[in-house]
Amino acid sequence: MELFNEVNTVAPWFFPTMVFVLGACVGSFLNVCIYRIPAEKSVVFPGSTCACGKPIAWFDNIPILSWLILRGRARCCGRPFSIRYPAIELLTALLFLASWMHHPPAKAVVGMVFISIMVCATFIDFDHMIIPDRFAIGGAVVGVLLSGLVPALHDQAVTPYWAINATRAVLEAVIGMFIGSALVLWIAEIAEVVLRKEAMGFGDVKFLGAIGAFCGWQGGVFAVFGGAVLGTIAFAGILIFEKATGRAASPAAEPEQDTSPAPEAGGDSKDESEPESAIGFGRETPFGPMLAAGALLYFLWLHPIVDGYFAEVYKLLTDFS
Repeated sequence: MELFNEVNTVAPWFFPTMVFVLGACVGSFLNVCIYRIPAEKSVVFPGSTCACGKPIAWFDNIPILSWLILRGRARCCGRPFSIRYPAIELLTALLFLASWMHHPPAKAVVGMVFISIMVCATFIDFDHMIIPDRFAIGGAVVGVLLSGLVPALHDQAVTPYWAINATRAVLEAVIGMFIGSALVLWIAEIAEVVLRKEAMGFGDVKFLGAIGAFCGWQGGVFAVFGGAVLGTIAFAGILIFEKATGRAASPAAEPEQDTSPAPEAGGDSKDESEPESAIGFGRETPFGPMLAAGALLYFLWLHPIVDGYFAEVYKLLTDFS
């Protein structure tokens, strides 16, 4: 710890820079997971290949930079590939950096795990309208386990006894998991009765359980309502775009190349186009990305404000009673 403090004092830019680079590399691996996991392919083998079938050299697999250097085209055949690859790498790097800048080191590292789950689930849901159980159920299990290892995740490092702090943190995670899932389940059931059709997939219910395990019940509740607000704003923007341009706001089909390396794994050969995702009123819309956006907003920036708000509401209710 003394070495950490010394380095941080002498070179305060060092750790943030390393975290940003780590985030870009992890984002590169997430690109692999986003494509391969729904296709039930290994995220380890084979290595990265172009859509034309040729292997991608390591120097063309550098996160973010390779896309910029190659100007979005494969070196081997000149095919264009999606800007989404470097965008996910940059997004993950920025979110990792935000976690590091806003939390103590241990909680920040756990936050990086949480961010990776949110990013992966978000783009898989965008593409396929599913959230795999490894991110929903698996994410909930990981959240509970990490809560016990790092009680500060739920602000429970308040006593000198680690076992007490860990027990309280695990309890917070379990409560968050069940309250989050139950809240979405009841919203889905009520919406189904009102709309007379399925309004929300069960994957969203399980996914909010994972969010609650990392963020507690306050984060789970905020993810639902904060995500709904963010989704409404996004829908409004899309509708304005469609009204102004006269065309649907769905991604254009283009040849794909996977230039997304994993730290210990390779990418994919993609001949097909990116799945189209039209979003708007009257269309089937993924809710997972909205939940993830609300959860990340809470975890990285708003948790003191949101927790304070719920504490005030609880105080008013108890005083009234």
